[in-house]
Amino acid sequence: MATKKALVTQIQGISFAGKTDSNHWVVMDGPAEFGGSDAGIRPKELVLLALAGCTGSDVVTILRKKRASFDRLDIRVTAEQAEEHPQVFTSIHLEFLFHGDDLRPADVERAIELSETKYCAVNAMLRGSVTITRSYTIQPARMPA
Repeated sequence: MATKKALVTQIQGISFAGKTDSNHWVVMDGPAEFGGSDAGIRPKELVLLALAGCTGSDVVTILRKKRASFDRLDIRVTAEQAEEHPQVFTSIHLEFLFHGDDLRPADVERAIELSETKYCAVNAMLRGSVTITRSYTIQPARMPA
């Protein structure tokens, strides 16, 4: 079993900087009314980025292995959270926006399914506690400017 480590250091108030084994820093902060300086992403928002980044990496890798051609993938994330503390996310929707002219829907659906059910560790950690839904669209490639 692999061990992963992280370090989170208080900058001031509720402003923190954190890094993991990859040695890249991220700044987390809160609004001024809670003692922050509003200088970084909220810790809970990182969960949404982690989910989209994890599944996005899987989907791109799977589609490349299928030799599927597309120009870009954007993932829009919409989350609902509980009103009461700890205000956990109750549902998360991932909207995959593919930009390309020759992408087959069957390939997209299979790549998303494999990420969701087999490869994305963030999805696996969240799916027992939050409802995760998904949708996708395939848009034509953008014309060069």
